[in-house]
Amino acid sequence: MSETNSVPLMFGGAPLSVDRAKRMRWTATGMLVAMAALFFTTHGLLGNHPAWGYVNAFAEAAMVGGLADWFAVTALFRHPLGLPIPHTAIIPENKDRIADTMAQFLRENFLTPAVVARRMSGMNVARAVGDFLIASPAEGEADTRSRITGGAAEMFAEVLESLDPDRLGNQMRSGLAGQLQKLDVSPLAGRMLESAMADRQHRPLIDGIIRWTGLTLEDNEEMVKDIIHKRANSVLRWTGLDERISASVLDGLYKLLAEVLVDPDHPLRFKIEEGLEKLSQDLQHDPETRKRVEEMKRELIENPAVAEWWMGVWERIRRSLIRRARESDNALGMEMRNGLADLGKALAQDERLQLQINRFARRTAVGVATRYGSEIVTLVSETVKRWDATTITGRIESAVGRDLQFIRINGTLVGGLVGMTLHFIVSFM
Repeated sequence: MSETNSVPLMFGGAPLSVDRAKRMRWTATGMLVAMAALFFTTHGLLGNHPAWGYVNAFAEAAMVGGLADWFAVTALFRHPLGLPIPHTAIIPENKDRIADTMAQFLRENFLTPAVVARRMSGMNVARAVGDFLIASPAEGEADTRSRITGGAAEMFAEVLESLDPDRLGNQMRSGLAGQLQKLDVSPLAGRMLESAMADRQHRPLIDGIIRWTGLTLEDNEEMVKDIIHKRANSVLRWTGLDERISASVLDGLYKLLAEVLVDPDHPLRFKIEEGLEKLSQDLQHDPETRKRVEEMKRELIENPAVAEWWMGVWERIRRSLIRRARESDNALGMEMRNGLADLGKALAQDERLQLQINRFARRTAVGVATRYGSEIVTLVSETVKRWDATTITGRIESAVGRDLQFIRINGTLVGGLVGMTLHFIVSFM
């Protein structure tokens, strides 16, 4: 949108106000013409009756007052009758100076830190926001929270669709990788394992490892048998004892795993717990263990397969978020509405929270005025200077023209009354 086209928004140049201003202009002009006609008509009747003198004086002074005010009002916006009379067309000729004056007025009266702080000190911003969020909608109106969350959800979906998914996914992966690089994983894992063992929460982990071992062994029985067959000597293979040995080995392993799984006090469990306890201590205190864990973490982060896996995960997350954001009565929107409702209640009822938020809002506003007040003033000044002089003049005239035409009407009437009064005074001198 150009600067010229944006001008009507500032002055509300609605068609109704333009029509009313035009009607008032015709009314004021009509009164001026009527006074001129009355003056010339009554001029030849002055000797017939003394009353005509008063009427003529009224018309004469009214005509002069109306002409003077017409000149004054017209001179604000253009040259009267197109004549380049000095000190006319004040607004278009002094547009740049007016822009600087407006900007300076804004700077001195609204954007100084002291003024902003004083105005903000009497405002309870947090309470106002809270009341707005918890206000019940009027009959026939949509819930405010629904409008906010609906717009936010749609905007969120549009952002996810407009951004390059590969680039965004890579940026998020890089951000996560950077955070993981900074994170010392080894002591964190050691403390987690130590805490789990202290609360006896490691037992399901051991049970899971045992079951996983059994399933893995079952899936790879042929490989175990082949290893035993290759390691056995020729006599065992010739007699077929290698198959019996491999079967016995597998049966023994299955039996051992089953005993460990059902017996919580099995000695092998204690060995596993001792190993886990030592691992938790090494993760926290052993430099070599921590170094190996960090190397494993770095290799895992830099692995291309992990990057490819993450991109697949991210794409599924992105599509799911877009779908959830655009579903009517979706869980995402409901969660957002509930969150806004809870936030509104807290802002409306918690005085300590209000104090903190109001203080933050006040400091933020003062900081903006301090840091960017000059930039805002410059923006206002330069924007007004770029406006088209003819357009801005027409819009200002449309906005305040009706009141200006009242000045012309009042000038006509007041001038007439003054002229009639002067004629009365002169008649008795």
